[in-house]
Amino acid sequence: MDAELAALAASGATTLVSLMVTDSWVRARALMGRFLARPGADTTVIADLDDARTRLLLTGIPADEHATSGMADEWQSRLGRLVETGTLTGEDLKALEMSLRRLAAAAADPPSTVHNTVSGGIQHGPIVQAGTVTGLAFPSAPSTRQEQS
Repeated sequence: MDAELAALAASGATTLVSLMVTDSWVRARALMGRFLARPGADTTVIADLDDARTRLLLTGIPADEHATSGMADEWQSRLGRLVETGTLTGEDLKALEMSLRRLAAAAADPPSTVHNTVSGGIQHGPIVQAGTVTGLAFPSAPSTRQEQS
């Protein structure tokens, strides 16, 4: 495997391992599954990912960089073998690595907190706050006037 692909495999593996202990793991796992769901692919890879994640969670990843580094090396080798066997192409590896980096960047951004206050009197209907709303319709309020016979 050439140096560029080896660097992509290393970066992808490191990012993959870092995602194992984040809330983005489910999305990262699904992403790996899509890339590895090909004819001739090793069907145990997803189970191995789950096992690796369990081991990292049990060791306490922030305190054990040795375990993290070893796990990244292991997955770098696995990704390299997938390229060498033709299960992943160089383009696939590049796309996978970029997708994993995007997930990691999203996991690093703290979620925004939104606080809404409605003022200006009593509201007798739905309140919608959005940038753009299309096709939204509310039923008209029933008439409070009583019909006379």
